[in-house]
Amino acid sequence: MVATSTALFPDLRKVAFARHETFHPRFGWLKKGFDAAQQEAQQGEAVGIFTADDAVVRLGVGKNMVRSIRYWCNAFQVLEDDQPTELGEKLLGDEGWDTFLENPASLWLLHWQLLQNPEEATAWAIAFFGFHTVEFSPEDLLTSLEQYSDGSPGKKTAVSSLKKDMNCILRMYSEPELQRGAIEDSINSPFSGLGLISRSRKQYKFCIGEKENLPPEIIVYACLKFAETSSAKTISVSRLTYDPHSPGLTFKLPERVICDAIADVESRDPRVAVRESEGLLQFSFTEDPNSLADDILEQYYTEPVAAL
Repeated sequence: MVATSTALFPDLRKVAFARHETFHPRFGWLKKGFDAAQQEAQQGEAVGIFTADDAVVRLGVGKNMVRSIRYWCNAFQVLEDDQPTELGEKLLGDEGWDTFLENPASLWLLHWQLLQNPEEATAWAIAFFGFHTVEFSPEDLLTSLEQYSDGSPGKKTAVSSLKKDMNCILRMYSEPELQRGAIEDSINSPFSGLGLISRSRKQYKFCIGEKENLPPEIIVYACLKFAETSSAKTISVSRLTYDPHSPGLTFKLPERVICDAIADVESRDPRVAVRESEGLLQFSFTEDPNSLADDILEQYYTEPVAAL
């Protein structure tokens, strides 16, 4: 049974299913949507690009894809209410850190942003935080989405909408199974390269363990963002691994990998550390975690040692 606690969803009334028009995010979509919104913001235009009469022409995609691009840009938080965010500017702007998302670290960062936005990506939050099965079938995941939907307030979500989310999650994070005549479904998502979900015929599996293309700085950034609600300057590694919205569940990492990432960053930045206290591993930091997280992220992208 999927938990419906406020720890998983702070406001159970604000949930969203199947707003992606059945399309998983495609290569170039976030940049396309961000650039269009940024151009409008700079020109001070009143009409939103995504609802403009000529949006199909200006974005060069079909009407449903326009709506999907709009959804994904806001869900990944590079836009908010169709306006460029600070992170969007830093990452995708003309002088951004990784304008065309060529660095896998940027996809991990965006995956983190998506999972921290349950009001826009409710099914994703359920799948990663409330679905405690490692190996599963599509039907298993759909059942969990239905169980959550049955326990949430308001109008019951149609099973067809939940099925769209289930299919989108699986297509987004796993390699597609090529089928004759199914060209749209065989188009890879950039997020399939993260190695979060593997497939074997009709079965799927969350890949728990070290991720080769996930930099330690992104893990530590996520740890600090997760810890920003803590009044103390420490948080247990156990919470970083197993709590809803934690880096461990978001990235499917065990405690050992999180500790190794913190130690790696600590070797260059003593403001973070992992220590054992009374038999428990603790993540400690010397500054405001939110500001420190942003600082570590900017250093990763701007200093010469950042590897593509």
